[in-house]
Amino acid sequence: MTLAQMIRDRHRRWKDRACMRVKGVGGYHDLSWNAFYGAALEMAGALVGRDIQPQDRVAILSHSCAEWAMADTAILSTGAVCVPLYPSLTRPELAPLLRRSGTRGLFVADAEQVARCLPLLDEVEPLEFVVVFDAAAAETCSDPRVIGLTAFRSAGGAHREAVEARLEEARADDLATIIFTSGTTGEPKGVRLSHANILSNVEAALRRFDIGPDDVCLAHLPLAHIFERMAGYYLMLSAGAVIAYAEDLQSVARNMTEVHPTVAISVPRIFEKVYGGIQANAAAATGLTRALAFWAIGVARRVGDLTAAGSALPAGLRLQYRIADRLVYTKIRARMGGRLRYFLSGGAPLAPELAKFFTAVGVPVFEGYGLTETSPVIAANFPGHNRVGCVGPLLDNVDVRIAEDGEILVTGPSVFSSYFEDEAATAEVFTDDGYFMTGDIGELDASGFLRITDRKKDLIVTAGGKNVAPQKVENLLKLSKYIAEAMLYGDQRKFISALIVPDFEWLDRYAEHKGLPRGDAATLVAHPTVQDFYQRLVADLQHKAGLPSHESVKRLVLLDHEFSAGDGEVTPTLKLRRRNVTDHYRPQLEALYETP
Repeated sequence: MTLAQMIRDRHRRWKDRACMRVKGVGGYHDLSWNAFYGAALEMAGALVGRDIQPQDRVAILSHSCAEWAMADTAILSTGAVCVPLYPSLTRPELAPLLRRSGTRGLFVADAEQVARCLPLLDEVEPLEFVVVFDAAAAETCSDPRVIGLTAFRSAGGAHREAVEARLEEARADDLATIIFTSGTTGEPKGVRLSHANILSNVEAALRRFDIGPDDVCLAHLPLAHIFERMAGYYLMLSAGAVIAYAEDLQSVARNMTEVHPTVAISVPRIFEKVYGGIQANAAAATGLTRALAFWAIGVARRVGDLTAAGSALPAGLRLQYRIADRLVYTKIRARMGGRLRYFLSGGAPLAPELAKFFTAVGVPVFEGYGLTETSPVIAANFPGHNRVGCVGPLLDNVDVRIAEDGEILVTGPSVFSSYFEDEAATAEVFTDDGYFMTGDIGELDASGFLRITDRKKDLIVTAGGKNVAPQKVENLLKLSKYIAEAMLYGDQRKFISALIVPDFEWLDRYAEHKGLPRGDAATLVAHPTVQDFYQRLVADLQHKAGLPSHESVKRLVLLDHEFSAGDGEVTPTLKLRRRNVTDHYRPQLEALYETP
């Protein structure tokens, strides 16, 4: 079976049921399976009418939305290959990806992307046409190679039989997608995934999570990312769950209260922001309400610690928990829609303290692990098997072994076959007996739980020969309400230093409390009182956590802005591009080592 055949089968099963939920005038509205699949088939017919052949490449450059899924289903239904692209990519970044993949057609969202991509029709030789989801945006462009989605769909009906023939001829081992990695290190590589690769992951994940037609998934990550695409799109369609699309990342909190999801797929940075919002709301309260909120946060932390350790709760703490649940936690759950059964985290390590806190307040968090090359999930915690600090047991159709240097090696039906037109890069990541080398360091315990300790390439080796896993320390620092982001530095140096991005809302409150001049952020972070405060804050966090000296940050640089995707400092899913960040701030970091 192919992905397109699976979607066709689910349409036949649930024709009149809701498939998706989209925000429009007056709120969210249901989109039926008939409406979704009918639109996708019309788009597939239009692609056939433009002579898109099986295994030709067609790209999508858009935020996550129902039209993205329609376009993808259309591409796959013709037997073509979908090339998903992050909507934040610039024209200079897009051109080589389109050229390398040989993309013939491109779906985009709006007028801004039309303006960005219009020159590419002349710069990228294979590119022939651009389809715009926003019909009004297409009307503002006089180039006949740019067409609005409505007009594009209208040309598809005449080719319905050809689409059905393509669907019948397709095979599971056909290439389904080329996903260009976000490139945290080096040049992006094109990961080739077949229909069988992705479907094997969908099926294995559904054996772990009881998801079905009564579930609603709030989709808010980019569909260009394999985690959202597999877990938040293909898996949900396969299970018959309703996919509700968030307006954007900034609207997730509001959209949760509108759609009341039972499932959400997210990355650690979102959990950090939600936790920061809970703390901010508590601080904004006054009097007894403020005291109650912070008391309840403290109770949740204690309950989370004991629960994660497998220890029984003392009678007094159980009573406190029941009171806190009635007065505070129910409100936290209500702000997250009130119905979450699964809050799935992936894409990067989740701080254990966050997982314990959310689970304690009644929002079950399940961390998993995988890579684009593995379609993506390798391991995942699930109900009854959820261990904080681990990424869970292996899926039942993958095999993992740990190399002598600690690297995680994996094989199974979800593992990709090769990088697109890059035999050398492919050969570098497979062992002689066919295991994919993940580049992650980890441990597999006797009960089958996988623990990730760090990225192999991220490990810092100090001048004293000590290995430091930066993500462990960074996650510790980011638990402070005063720290939004952190990155460690110190390879081949005598001590560890760090770049610190303050949480500027909390820093402003601190400055007001201390009577400091509250001008621009650059002036504030340079103030000696603020510098001293953060130095003491970091030292205190590390001391309480019992970090050994060689892992502890000794000196730091305070930044007056967040790490930026536009500057290439983070990926579209908010993972640090360490090499880029280091290059951008190398003079400030090196200056830390010039004084005794």
